[in-house]
Amino acid sequence: MRKEIVFAGSGGQGVITASIIFAEAAALHEGYHVVQCQSYGPEARGGSSNSHVILNPAMEVGYPRATQPHFMVCLTQESLDKFVGMLRPGGVLLVDKESTRQIRKLDGRAFNLPMSTVVREKIGLPIVFNVCVVGAFVALTGLVRPESVREVIRGRVPARFLDQNLQAFDLGLELGTGAQPWRPGLSGATS
Repeated sequence: MRKEIVFAGSGGQGVITASIIFAEAAALHEGYHVVQCQSYGPEARGGSSNSHVILNPAMEVGYPRATQPHFMVCLTQESLDKFVGMLRPGGVLLVDKESTRQIRKLDGRAFNLPMSTVVREKIGLPIVFNVCVVGAFVALTGLVRPESVREVIRGRVPARFLDQNLQAFDLGLELGTGAQPWRPGLSGATS
């Protein structure tokens, strides 16, 4: 069955790279037919960026964009506001606790995890935040095996940053494993 995923955030957060790492793990190591496409603003950093990943275990993917995603990762409040309305009823949403504060409407499960905070405190290298996000996403969804992602990381990441990226991925797995859904208040505002 076709699975649609949207990764969204701002330029400089590594949203596109996170989606590529996940897509390659699914295609190269899990046997999915995969399409990944991306969109980003003209700004190199700070502008909006998003990526759609479509997985299908049975047949080639015909349409490369998500129309009603099963899964969504939003790493800024702006991206959350822009994309959350697309999420399929019953879908899964992953957000970063430091960068998102409220959800206006959601018919699904949201997970608000302190990914950027944990990366900063435990690794001290913010550039690996996106790999932590991939780890949390893998733990929450079970779409691919962690070892498949580790193989892609080993093949993609420069040797001097490999240990930190693998550590960030494992931190994400820890955060996502057993995470409880975020329950925003009735007003939509949470802390």
